[in-house]
Amino acid sequence: METEVEAAKDEIVISCHHHMLRETTVASGDFEGVSRYPDGRFRHGRYHGVDGVPEGASYLYFVDEEPKAQKFERYLAEHPGSVDVWLGGHTHTHPDDIVSGRSHIEQRWGTNFVNCAQLSKYHSFVTCPPMSRHFTFTAGSRLVRVRCYLHDDSHAPQGWYGPAERVIELSKPFIPA
Repeated sequence: METEVEAAKDEIVISCHHHMLRETTVASGDFEGVSRYPDGRFRHGRYHGVDGVPEGASYLYFVDEEPKAQKFERYLAEHPGSVDVWLGGHTHTHPDDIVSGRSHIEQRWGTNFVNCAQLSKYHSFVTCPPMSRHFTFTAGSRLVRVRCYLHDDSHAPQGWYGPAERVIELSKPFIPA
């Protein structure tokens, strides 16, 4: 990633991944994806199962088989704003969910993190509304409108869901090609 990001220093960089980075969006912290039984054993949580490593069930935990690697986190901390938007879709939950003060759209290290999950209503352990994110870029502007579309009425009326709408800021103005 470093080479590609550094080669694009004059461009808007949007990076798409399955996982979010540690402590960036809803339920992306240590053990936030799982629950525990009273005896301390891990069990499936609201977001993820216990297969693999419960500590990192909700974020990019392994990089090249190194646990809790946080290579991307360190790179972004050392190069703030080098990535404008990090898109991920690992944590399936409703659009108003906040865990440890983090929602679906947050900024850290000058990067906008957007958890775009989910299109499947029954993927997670708790039924969650299928939803999409829609990004509106405006020529000459650094601001991007991020809207949430609910595909059914299980959380709120089907359609655009205003409470989840956000505006994020890019490092430079959007210039269409």
